[in-house]
Amino acid sequence: MFNFISNLFLNETAGSEEVIEEAAKIDFSELLNQVIGWITTEGLKLVLGLIVLLITFKIINGISRRVKKRMEKKNRDKTITQVLFKIIRYGGKGLVFLAFLGFIGIDTAGIGTVIASLGVGVGLALQGSLSNLAGGLVILIMRPFKIGDYIAAQGESGTVEEISIFYTYMITPDNKVVMIPNGTLANGSIVNYSTKDLRRVDFEFSISYDEDFEKAKKVIYEVIENTNGVLFDPQPLVRVISHGESTINIVTRVWTENANYWNVYFDMMESIKKSFDNSNIEIPYNQLDVHIKNK
Repeated sequence: MFNFISNLFLNETAGSEEVIEEAAKIDFSELLNQVIGWITTEGLKLVLGLIVLLITFKIINGISRRVKKRMEKKNRDKTITQVLFKIIRYGGKGLVFLAFLGFIGIDTAGIGTVIASLGVGVGLALQGSLSNLAGGLVILIMRPFKIGDYIAAQGESGTVEEISIFYTYMITPDNKVVMIPNGTLANGSIVNYSTKDLRRVDFEFSISYDEDFEKAKKVIYEVIENTNGVLFDPQPLVRVISHGESTINIVTRVWTENANYWNVYFDMMESIKKSFDNSNIEIPYNQLDVHIKNK
């Protein structure tokens, strides 16, 4: 045991002596000259580059804020404002940072290759998200609708609350939030009820074959004249549209301002029922006649 400890001590002592000898061979004056040389060349370039980088970042922040405020004052679309703000702020900083790396001597071509390779891998993994991103850009450029519009798409209808890069958010009439992927939305049919100032309200009323359809048309015209919000340019239309199995069907079409659509619809539905009852006009309903045969 004593011999083992003695040998270990001797080996460590010998190793320490070798380190001291190697250190003695180092020319510290040469090392100092190299450090000073790096500081006065590459180090100065690094410090200068960092200063310019920070100043440029602040300038980009100021420009992006100014552009955002100006677009908000002009009541530009909020989504376009946010997208443009982020492109200027983060895209500009990314380009400046790449320029900084090239300035201090780092090969940006190699970095670009790595980024491109990563981009391919990420693109394959996020195909759905990229489709939504492309759809969001199409919606922002084509602008088939805007925030506040009432639209129907992908089996849903509601008021557009927000248009983001990946999803469009709608509020349904019963106050539910619907998120529709922009990729699906851009590739499907969209009905925008808010694009035009006027909107047509369509009805179809049924009366019995025993009733006088001219009398029914007259009653419908009277209801139209007494309904608030109905416009007479374009003129209302009241005509027999079909002969059913047990009913005569009368189509009624009136025009109103977009904001008055539902008021006109509900008011006329209620008024027609009351007027038909007061005029003794029968509204038929399905009946099942059962005949019992006695043997």
